[in-house]
Amino acid sequence: MRGVDAVIESRLASGVPLVGEVSRYIISAGGKRLRPALLLLVSGALGYRGDQRFNLAAVVEFIHTATLLHDDVVDDSTLRRGRPTANQQFGNAASVLVGDFLYSRAFQMMLDAGNMRVMEILAEATNVIAEGEVLQLMNMHDASIDEAGYLRVIRSKTAKLFEASTRLAAVLAGSTPEVEQACAEYGQALGTAFQVIDDVLDYDGDATEMGKNLGDDLREGKATLPLIAAMHRGSEADRAIVRRAIENGSVDDLQAIVGIVRNTGALEVARDAAAQEAQRAIDCLWHLPRNEHSEGLLQLPSSLLGRRH
Repeated sequence: MRGVDAVIESRLASGVPLVGEVSRYIISAGGKRLRPALLLLVSGALGYRGDQRFNLAAVVEFIHTATLLHDDVVDDSTLRRGRPTANQQFGNAASVLVGDFLYSRAFQMMLDAGNMRVMEILAEATNVIAEGEVLQLMNMHDASIDEAGYLRVIRSKTAKLFEASTRLAAVLAGSTPEVEQACAEYGQALGTAFQVIDDVLDYDGDATEMGKNLGDDLREGKATLPLIAAMHRGSEADRAIVRRAIENGSVDDLQAIVGIVRNTGALEVARDAAAQEAQRAIDCLWHLPRNEHSEGLLQLPSSLLGRRH
C-alpha cells in the first residue's frame, strides 16, 4: 500500500492548485482502500510482483474517488467518513470538475500498462458504474423496487469496480481465462456483500461509528434491501410508513422506520443476503494457489460481514 500511496501522490500533481487540494482532501479522508488492497492481494496470490500492480491499484482508487465526488454532489451529502464532504467544503462545481480530472488522470495511467485488455476492463467498468449511477437515479423515490432491482444497481454501481480490481490482477499475472473469471467473480461477490452491509449499517449503527448521517439513503429516496425486506415482512401499516418515506424522501418518521426495520427481521434478511455473497466469494478461491495472500482473501469476506463502519 505504501507503493500505491507513492503513485497516488505523484499522479495527483497538477498545475492547478485546487485540483490537488480537493483530490488530497477526499483521498486522505481515511478510506479503507479496499479496491487497491484487493488488486494487491490477488496479484500476490497469483505470484505477480511487477510495478504495474501499484499503478493499476492507484487507477482504481482514482476512479473510486471520482465516483465519490460525483455521488456526494448528486446526493447532496454533507458528511463522509466523519467529516464534511468535498462538495460541502469546496462547492459542487469544484467537486464535479476535480472528479472529472481524476477520471481523465486514471485513463492516462491506464496507458502505462501497455495492455489493451487492461484498457478494456477499466473502460467497461467505468461505463457500467456510470450506468449504475443513472439507474439508481431513475429508481429514486420508487418504493416498488424489489431485491433483484436493488442488486442490479449495486452490482453496477459498487461491485463492478471490485470485480475490475480482482480481474486486473489476474490479467497482470497472465492467468488462464478460468482463473481470471474466478477472480472477477470473487470481486463482484465481495463488492455486493460490502454494499449490502453498508446499507444495513444505515439502520444498525450510529453516525459517529459510520461517519455518515443515519437515514441518508432514506432522505435520498433509495429503496435499499433493509427497507425492501421490511416492506415485504411488515404489516400493512408498516409498509405504508416505509413506502411514504421512500416516495417523499422524508426522514420525519426515521425512528419509527428504524423500529420497523429492526422488528420485522429485515436486518437479518439483509445480513443473510450479504453472507450468501460472502460465501460465493469464498467458493471462488479454490482456483487460486494457497499462500499468505490467498489466505488474506479468504478472511476478508468474514471481516466485511462483521464491520461496524
